[in-house]
Amino acid sequence: MNYTNELQWAEFDEQGLSTVAGWTTIYRADPKTREYIGVDMDEVPYRMSVVNDAYRDAPELPKSSDTAICRSLDGTQWEYLPDYRGKTAYHTKTCQPVQITEIGDIPTELTLLVPKTPFDKWDGTQWVTDTVAQHQHEVQQAEDQRQTLQHETELKIARLERKKRLEMATDREIALLREWEIYSVKLTEIDTSTAPDVKWPEQPK
Repeated sequence: MNYTNELQWAEFDEQGLSTVAGWTTIYRADPKTREYIGVDMDEVPYRMSVVNDAYRDAPELPKSSDTAICRSLDGTQWEYLPDYRGKTAYHTKTCQPVQITEIGDIPTELTLLVPKTPFDKWDGTQWVTDTVAQHQHEVQQAEDQRQTLQHETELKIARLERKKRLEMATDREIALLREWEIYSVKLTEIDTSTAPDVKWPEQPK
């Protein structure tokens, strides 16, 4: 018996058919996406080729993680495509985030640049903050906060006034009533146009 501890390697002609049966190293591609998925071994019978979606030429590994290796459509070579899978892009019309799930260039209506504020507008190359809309929103927030504080203040004043009218208020509560009334007036005089830098009066304690 003749023994060997070496593999019999296949040999191939110009058409990719084996002239000697044996093993060969193959580089597999996903049958749907054509993305390179790894190296393997294939035992090739005489006058046969390697298995489907496998190739004998090794791809050069990209230096960037933002590059995917794929087989060309005609199956003749490896090609290198942008790969932003797992990254978040933003719609240039709505600022809405979109998760990238496919290999290739991102759609023209998306960008990987992150908008800095909800009021950013896309100018074709970058996000630009609409400072007018941003300020209007900040003023409205200040107005809403003032209304909330005013409502809470009026409830406190009404309670203290009732106690005073019923002669149930302590000296401290009578003094506190005056402080809350002063605070209420100060709230109405606040200039919310300076938002977000509004100087809110200190509440009575």
